[in-house]
Amino acid sequence: MSVVLGYDESPGARAALAAAIRVARQAGERLVIVYGTAPPGSLGEEQRSHEAALAQLGRAAVSRALEEARAAGVDAVVELVSARPVDALLQQAEERDASVIVVGTWGESPMRGAILGSTPHKLLHLSRRPVLCVPAPEPE
Repeated sequence: MSVVLGYDESPGARAALAAAIRVARQAGERLVIVYGTAPPGSLGEEQRSHEAALAQLGRAAVSRALEEARAAGVDAVVELVSARPVDALLQQAEERDASVIVVGTWGESPMRGAILGSTPHKLLHLSRRPVLCVPAPEPE
């Protein structure tokens, strides 16, 4: 089993990383840090260049998360998936037999999440596995 984390370096994702490290360490499970590289919407011919740019950003983001997890003594791997974040997380959760999917939130209202389709909101409705939503810290 594993702990699957959606990570993008947002404040909510950084809080989720800390929570995912704790959960993985306590459960003795591998942490799978996931970044979906598919751009939002349909971009036609530009899609490949946008996805390549997102993949480059993702590699930088998840490498720092990977270092932090390993420094905390957690067995961790990275998966850059050519899919939108929700689909990437659901795919990896199934492939990795995840005990939980961990994602951060950034303080949007439940109504806004329902209308715009936030990743945590979609996961709560689509996942067959438990989802842990970690709020971003309050701004100081």
